[in-house]
Amino acid sequence: MKLNSLQLTNFRNYEHLELDFHPQLNIFLGQNAQGKTNILEAIYFLALTRSHRTSHDKELIRWTAKEMKVAGLVEKNGGRVPLEVILNHKGRIAKANHLKENRLADYIGQLNLIMFAPENLELVKGAPAGRRRFMDMELGQIRPVYLYDSVRYNRALKERNAYLKFDSDKIDAHFLAVLDEQLVLHGNKLIEQRAKFIEKLNHYAQKVHAQLTHDKEKLQIIYQKHVKDDFLSELTERHSLDTYRHLTSVGPHRDDLQFIINDMNVADFGSQGQQRTVALSVKLAEIDLIYEETGEYPILLLDDVMSELDNTRQLDLIKTSLGKTQTFMTTTTLDHLKNMPENLSVFTVNQGTIEEKEN
Repeated sequence: MKLNSLQLTNFRNYEHLELDFHPQLNIFLGQNAQGKTNILEAIYFLALTRSHRTSHDKELIRWTAKEMKVAGLVEKNGGRVPLEVILNHKGRIAKANHLKENRLADYIGQLNLIMFAPENLELVKGAPAGRRRFMDMELGQIRPVYLYDSVRYNRALKERNAYLKFDSDKIDAHFLAVLDEQLVLHGNKLIEQRAKFIEKLNHYAQKVHAQLTHDKEKLQIIYQKHVKDDFLSELTERHSLDTYRHLTSVGPHRDDLQFIINDMNVADFGSQGQQRTVALSVKLAEIDLIYEETGEYPILLLDDVMSELDNTRQLDLIKTSLGKTQTFMTTTTLDHLKNMPENLSVFTVNQGTIEEKEN
């Protein structure tokens, strides 16, 4: 899978921008706050119709405009597919092959990608919500039905939590049981799909991590289901507690992941270097996992991560990705990229202006 070109209209600090990309490696070079990350964010938005940096859509629209558009041409095994996402005060419109997609699940997956940014290093030691978001975003790309189930689970969860905010004497046990059944119907599907995904991710990540550590460390990724046995029974048992707390205390919305190397919890006892290696292993493992699921390699976005990794991990990242994925990288300097292939495109970014350098 390749992204051949990108067109931006009123996205962030870009009023109009058109870029053609190299099929292997594209480097965006410039100082901080010049607009490098905005390019990667635009690619991410084109793929997933949302930003990885903000949940406030209006921040994506150039301050003088009322509407923005991101468009691109994707090359896949089945041919070329033009993609387009428009965002304005009414919402977003996503088009694939010039046809409007009414459901997000029908659009997501047209362009699969892996994003590796400094905040991804928090995957190991950060809050559980970040790890749940990681599962949701990656699963949503490769299995559209997961998005469908996720939307319905969150809708059922919101409805149940809203009902639990009533005074306890106004809560009807029979109606609460109906809400339980709806939550369980969609929640069990999320749990099943997450379990299968983490099983495969663990398989690939173990191989990558063994290579990165020269077989000195064995990595294990554990899916920590918040539902221990029977979801419906556990919900029923917690009716009194949930009514008292006015929230749903059990379900996949409280799942987590645990990363173990050599029987040690990396989040609690691992060094910063070990935590970064685990995060890198997970991201690199996704390349082959997505290929197994979709038959195509995803594109890879690297947002200023080279400065966060030592020389050995930089080379490991480059060696693993090149030849498989089309890669987009932002950096402030080329000094730490001595072993880059000669066949690439370098774009200099300065105050929202982009020029391609001659090799």
